[in-house]
Amino acid sequence: MGSGQLVTVFGAYGHTGRFVVAELAARGFVPVLSGRNAQPLKELAHEHRLEARVASVDDPASLDRALAGTAAVINCAGPFASTVGPLIEAALRAEIPYLDVAAELEANLDTFAHYRERARDAGAVIVPAMAFFGGLGDLLATAAMGDWTEADEAHIAYALSNWHPTAGTRLSGAVSRERRGGHRLRYSGGQWERRTDAAPTLEWTFPEPMGPRPVIGEFTMADVVTVPQHLSIPDVTTYMTAEAARDVAAPHTPAPAAADESGRSNQTFLVDVVVRSGGAERRATAGGQDIYAVTAPLVTEALERVLTGRTKTVGVVSAGEIFDAADFLHALDPHITVDLHPQKQNA
Repeated sequence: MGSGQLVTVFGAYGHTGRFVVAELAARGFVPVLSGRNAQPLKELAHEHRLEARVASVDDPASLDRALAGTAAVINCAGPFASTVGPLIEAALRAEIPYLDVAAELEANLDTFAHYRERARDAGAVIVPAMAFFGGLGDLLATAAMGDWTEADEAHIAYALSNWHPTAGTRLSGAVSRERRGGHRLRYSGGQWERRTDAAPTLEWTFPEPMGPRPVIGEFTMADVVTVPQHLSIPDVTTYMTAEAARDVAAPHTPAPAAADESGRSNQTFLVDVVVRSGGAERRATAGGQDIYAVTAPLVTEALERVLTGRTKTVGVVSAGEIFDAADFLHALDPHITVDLHPQKQNA
């Protein structure tokens, strides 16, 4: 476990950040709380009897102080278009691993594009999108691939009972839409496409007892960035149940509300991954409760594996590239229920 190692959590007082702080502490790490807003930082530090270090992405020296003496940094502060670059630079200066929970496609793409060579040359570990969107789907796709070295297509379908977005989700979404200039992104034929047409509404057959559900096709999430970085799959598509897509888009959908003492909402999810190659199909699924809360065990498990050397490579890496995907997924029990299906042949 953490053995008292200090870990900086930037954006510690945010909705997801609070779950990450709690999970780190439960695993024996000592979170160092950081962020730009002094008052909520002070209140959270008082509540948990932890150290707070105010820092701003506009002040590199403050970030250096926030990371000083820590074993790693986890970035939970969106919009990630503003925080990723400065935090990665600070982590490189401090020579410590960097992980984030970013679901912003553009921020994820920037991380791979701008830091891949520098991180590899420095022997540094940078893990973007180590969260429900990005990390989980990537691990499932990697586990489904198994011993395949390439596949024709990967499909990652999300079934959420509802999607009550946090303020951070809304802000990050607005920043992404502004950067895309009204376009949407699709990954097809090994290339990114910028499209202006509406995403299609389709039907996806989830495993029983859920069964067929209407979904928004080409609802492009962070997995579509992470998967092609290390898996030879030219077509990667993500889907979202239509009701959840409407929830997150509606301006008056409330924020998530705690339904238990841990702060988790009553939202449930199922992630269904299908990888196809020729006439063969492989599938992997995972289910659980609260997409924001479950990000905490995902990123904390990743951190623990990085710090204990249970990794495959260095540089800017996707979850399935740096970790043993099947072993990682099973280690998340009881937070997530995983089913790695045997290979199936298409009729």
